[in-house]
Amino acid sequence: MTDSDAKLDTSVPHSARVWNYWLGGKDNYQVDRAVGDDFANLYPDIAVVARQSRAFLKRAVTHLATDAGIRQFLDIGTGMPTAENTHQVAQAAAPDSKIVYVDNDPLVLVHARALLTGTPEGRTEYVDANLHEPLSILEAAKGTLDLDKPVGLILMNILGHVPNLDDAVKIVQTLLGKLAPGSYLVTADGTNVIDGPAFEDAIGVWNANAPLSYHLRHPDEISRFLEGLEVLEPGLVPCAQWRPADGATGDESRPVDEYGAVGRKP
Repeated sequence: MTDSDAKLDTSVPHSARVWNYWLGGKDNYQVDRAVGDDFANLYPDIAVVARQSRAFLKRAVTHLATDAGIRQFLDIGTGMPTAENTHQVAQAAAPDSKIVYVDNDPLVLVHARALLTGTPEGRTEYVDANLHEPLSILEAAKGTLDLDKPVGLILMNILGHVPNLDDAVKIVQTLLGKLAPGSYLVTADGTNVIDGPAFEDAIGVWNANAPLSYHLRHPDEISRFLEGLEVLEPGLVPCAQWRPADGATGDESRPVDEYGAVGRKP
């Protein structure tokens, strides 16, 4: 048995595996599916949130790789590999892109090492580390990324797991503070402004069953993560409204409680 096997606990739900379930993935357990279904019964739009979040990530990373010339990405809170992961999107646009994924779930670690392989021209690595130790993350990332050059920092649906907003802001500022000018932050998290009561009830079910709580935030609170950055148009908006794809309709286009933004470090 490996150290990762020893730490792997399939008796309790994990956010990465539940998120994988909502995205239609297969890398999850019955306990994850049960909590995911209970959640969806209270807030049916959660699958739409998950899909819109992934679509926003794809558009944002494509923009950074194609238009902003970013060739390095640090994706913290990777989650289970599904479709159109950060390295796939970045390397499709720029094959020489380097990506470091960060998560601290043993199952994610196993699947990431097996599946998150990139192009021969680029590089894809995985760091087993905790969001609450940002300096350790950056130190580990130096093995793959040159932090003296711009980096695309990805923080998708991870900061909501930090209960105290000031602590979450400090983590973001610590990470960005060590990155070169011209770096970008791509971030999105659940909000409570469109269908707040139903989402809050569902989050209550999650927090009662999972070891890692999640906290919905008002967009005004999420905007604190962007302080000091040049926020790209259209600003902090529902993910479906951030530079939507041509012809987006239905669930692809209607606003739900997932707000995202991209900011540039001057």
